Amino acid sequence: MFSFRTTSLDKQEDLVLRKGSLAVLCNQSAWDPERQEYLFEDLYRKGRLRRVLYPSDGIFGEFPSEHSGRVYSPLGLDGCEFVPLGRDGSGDFVPDPSVLEDVDALIVEYQDTGSRFDSMTSVLYALFQMIHHSGLPLSVYILDRENICGRQVEGTPPGPGSLPSAGIEGLPQRHGLTLGELANLFYSETGAKFPLHIISYMVRPSAQYLMPWSVPPRPDVPGLFTSHFYCGMTLLSGTDLSCGEGTQRPYEMFGAPYLSSWMGRKDVSGLSDAGVFLRKCMFTPRSGRYSGELCCGFQMLPRPGVPYHSVAHVLRIVRQLLADGTGVDVSALPEVLADGVMTAYVDGQASWSDLREHIKVEEQKWIRKARRYMLYDEQLVRVKTLSNK
Repeated sequence: MFSFRTTSLDKQEDLVLRKGSLAVLCNQSAWDPERQEYLFEDLYRKGRLRRVLYPSDGIFGEFPSEHSGRVYSPLGLDGCEFVPLGRDGSGDFVPDPSVLEDVDALIVEYQDTGSRFDSMTSVLYALFQMIHHSGLPLSVYILDRENICGRQVEGTPPGPGSLPSAGIEGLPQRHGLTLGELANLFYSETGAKFPLHIISYMVRPSAQYLMPWSVPPRPDVPGLFTSHFYCGMTLLSGTDLSCGEGTQRPYEMFGAPYLSSWMGRKDVSGLSDAGVFLRKCMFTPRSGRYSGELCCGFQMLPRPGVPYHSVAHVLRIVRQLLADGTGVDVSALPEVLADGVMTAYVDGQASWSDLREHIKVEEQKWIRKARRYMLYDEQLVRVKTLSNK
C-alpha cells in the first residue's frame, strides 16, 4: 500500500502512529525550528518512541571514523535505544531485522546530498530490502525533503554487479529526486508490499523558516554550494587526489602535495570549466587523505547563473592531470565510475564528444525513468551544453 500525503505528521490519524511503538531513522537535519527540538525528542515526549537509528558517525556527525558505530544515548532520552547503522566488512549496508522487530512503524527524516554516493540513501535502500525480504509487519513513513541541489541530473548509472564504492545501482551520480521520490523508486524496484506513506515536504513546518542546507546534512557537507560539487568530487575517491576532506571547504577544492608545479602556471585552462572560477590555493587537511601534509590545488567557485556539470568537469580534470604527467594514481577510479566510456575517456581512449554523447543519452534515459516516481510538478533538467573549457 502506497500513499502520498499533504498534511504534516502530527495531523496523521493512523492508529499505528497514535498507539503503536515507533522507530526513527534520522540525522541532525530532523530538527523543527518551531518546536526547537529534534523529531525523536518530540516522539519521545509523546511516549511512542522505542528506537532511533542513526548514521555510524553519530546523529550530529560528532564521531570520527576511528570511533564510528559508537552506541550512545544523546540528549538524556532514558529508555530509548539508539542504534548506529554502518557498513559490514564488504562495504555493504546490511541492517539486522531485529532492530525493527518490536516496532510498528518506522519514521524516516534526513537531508541527503542528491547523489547516489550518499551513505544515508544507501541505508534507506538497504532497509527497504530488509523490510521486504524479512516480511516485517511494519509501516514506513517518509517525511519528504526537497533535493538539496535542485532538480539537475548528472552522469550515468553504475553497471550491474558494481562494487559498493560505485554507489546505488541504477542511480546516476546526481539524480535530482527528493527523498520521498527516491523512496518511491526503491519501493517499486524492490517489489515491496509493506505500507509506505510519503508526507510532502511542502507541509513540513521547518520548510517555512529554513533552506534545505541550513542544517548540514553531514559534517563534510557544510555549505550552500557543497552539494553541487559533491557528485563530481566524490569521484576523486578513486584517485590519490584530495577533494578537500578535512578542511573547511570539503568537496569544493582539490589538490595533492605533488601538484606544486601548477602553482606557478599562468595558464590553467586545461583544468577550467565555464561554470566555475578556479582559485589557486594551498591547504593542509586535518584528517583523511594527506592529513597534516601541505597540498597544492584549486578551489572551485561557482559562476552565478552559469550551468555547471560537476561530473564532466572532474573527469576532464583527472584526464588533464594524467596527460600532464603529474603521476596521479587512478587505479581505483574504474570501480567508482563503474562506466566503461567514462573510464576510457579518462585514460585517453575516448574523445570528449564520445563522453558528451554518452552522458547525454544516459541522462535522458534516467529522466524518462524517474518521471514514474516523481511526486511534484517541477521536472528534472540536465545541462544540455557541456563545457569543454
